[in-house]
Amino acid sequence: MNTRATGAGLLVTTALVLLGALPAAAEELPSAPTPEQAASAPRTLDTLSRFFARDGASARTAAAPRVEGASVPVRFLSPDFVAGKPGAPVARVEFRASRAVSPDGRKASLWTVRQPGGGWQVVNIATGDDEIRYAELGHGFVFREPQIDAWYVLKGAKVLPLDEDAVRAVGRNGTSLAGYRERVVRAYGDKLPGSSYARKGAAGGYDAPAPASHERPAVAAVGVGAGLVLALTAWATVRGRRAGRRA
Repeated sequence: MNTRATGAGLLVTTALVLLGALPAAAEELPSAPTPEQAASAPRTLDTLSRFFARDGASARTAAAPRVEGASVPVRFLSPDFVAGKPGAPVARVEFRASRAVSPDGRKASLWTVRQPGGGWQVVNIATGDDEIRYAELGHGFVFREPQIDAWYVLKGAKVLPLDEDAVRAVGRNGTSLAGYRERVVRAYGDKLPGSSYARKGAAGGYDAPAPASHERPAVAAVGVGAGLVLALTAWATVRGRRAGRRA
């Protein structure tokens, strides 16, 4: 199944479009006291082996992966910031991500969320390591504007670009936080949850074409906890990711 955003401002895309339909019998991965322990649990590594071995890319026996380093917080542009709620930060943490590496060097990102009863659980595996790579590059308050797949770092009261999509949005020298808010209000202010756009169930409506330079070709939602990630990010589409089959 191929799922692609048709516009750059899809704030109310449904959860199924966001990450693709969940597998009918998704595997639930174990909870652990920390994101790192959840990411490196034996069952998680076994699921990763199957993820890397999908489509015959490599034999499962040769795809024993490893998890590298600490997890990082992944922040998305906050609808409260767009709506102008007093004190709202520009972005909020949606999940934590850990980098997984296969023996042949391919990378994946493990998305981990805190469970209501305590502990952390891996709920998604995405091809590539954008989440960790941009966190390392930015060295600070890094966040993503998922509608255009742009990554930024907040330095004081200035929003600086970390990739070409962000450069196209705010210029190579960035913009002030106030200037950035003006831009996202123009782009998304009428598409927030509760808007007439949302009530219509619109799945498009923004004319800017989605650039094709940062596609991530596979996502596998795992576990019943995947619904939590979908709910957390249901206001914003994840561009350029294809729905993945069960890992």
